[in-house]
Amino acid sequence: MKILLISANTEQIGMTVMPLGLACVVRAARRRGHSVRVLNLMTPADSRQLVLETIRSFCPEAIGISVRNIDDQSAAQTRFLLDAVKPVVDACRLESDSPVILGGAGFSIFPQSVLNYLGADMGIQGEGEGVFVDLLSHLERSETVPGLPGLYFSDGRPVQPFAVHKALDEYLLPMPDPLLSTHPDFDARNIWLPFQTRRGCAMDCSYCSTPAIEGSRLRKRSIVSVVTALHDHVEAGISQFYFVDNTFNLPMSYAKALCDAIIDAGIDIHWQAIIYPNFVDEALVVKMARAGCVQVSLGFESGDESMLKRMNKRTDPGVVTRISNLFKSSGIRRMGFLLLGGPGETRETVNKSFDFANGLDLDMMRLTVGIRIYPNTVLERFARAEGLISMDDDLLHPRFYLRKELDPWLPEAATALAAARSNWII
Repeated sequence: MKILLISANTEQIGMTVMPLGLACVVRAARRRGHSVRVLNLMTPADSRQLVLETIRSFCPEAIGISVRNIDDQSAAQTRFLLDAVKPVVDACRLESDSPVILGGAGFSIFPQSVLNYLGADMGIQGEGEGVFVDLLSHLERSETVPGLPGLYFSDGRPVQPFAVHKALDEYLLPMPDPLLSTHPDFDARNIWLPFQTRRGCAMDCSYCSTPAIEGSRLRKRSIVSVVTALHDHVEAGISQFYFVDNTFNLPMSYAKALCDAIIDAGIDIHWQAIIYPNFVDEALVVKMARAGCVQVSLGFESGDESMLKRMNKRTDPGVVTRISNLFKSSGIRRMGFLLLGGPGETRETVNKSFDFANGLDLDMMRLTVGIRIYPNTVLERFARAEGLISMDDDLLHPRFYLRKELDPWLPEAATALAAARSNWII
């Protein structure tokens, strides 16, 4: 079949984001023998016209659209990003009778709501590689589409729970061409290419949407497959990577083995990673530095022990300080995050967090005031119990948890603090 896959994301929060999930689906579809055309709408000035022209010239038999972001997660001046995706879906509808199928991280969090809002035919929650190609097989044979795991329909029929694939090596890592070929204005040397060795997270933070996207079961690729893919990417001219695993250091034994394999293979790369602020020792940090790690993101979220417990963060300020110092001593840059205003937050706990973050002397510090409420989280249950959101609110349009007692003091205090520090952002 002729398949058009579109990355509808135009948001560049922090850095230009490459469509990793879409690239995984591209490789899976091509592996099954389908002819795939990719459109990345990050840079084109007239996305709608590009979509129309591509459909006219390519005549796809199915169209997949990746929906990465619902909003910008900013409580102060929220931007609802689905309004930029709607014209893309409408253009597909206008020019083609082929089914329009949604996927991506944003879709996976709000599957039925996004499907209804955008007016597509179907959508796939969670990992798309397996379900999407199974769906294509039914479409190719003009069969009635069955209820595949995680497949949502516009008519709202019952949905099977999405399934996570245990053996990730059966889903080949994507090559960089579908990621980079659609960015003619970008210099590959300045891009941090997303790369994922693990999926899922079992840490169960009270506010986190990851279980809806990847599941709560941690699954790992084989070290051999990861190193082989890294080598192939380097051969293709890529030398900078962003390991987008939710927790690069979990399990720590896997992280160490991966670093050892990169070192032993002589792969010359620079990379960043996301570190859970616990379960780190000096040996891991040394291996990471030797393997090419230049920066880590530390999501400690608070400097107050009571708030950490409320968020179900399995760490404490002393552990975070020790880990931060280990990375600093190895020459690895550190970016920290505070997530402020949640249940139980007070002026005292906020000021403790400010003092704690200031004492870490990080290279970069990001402050978030007001926590985006996602479905099926502990934070959602708090908000509904307190009457902050109605029982029929599906949360697609952004809702944020910010204790009334802290408004407007907290936003003003955080803004003033960030303005006084060149490396603090809000």
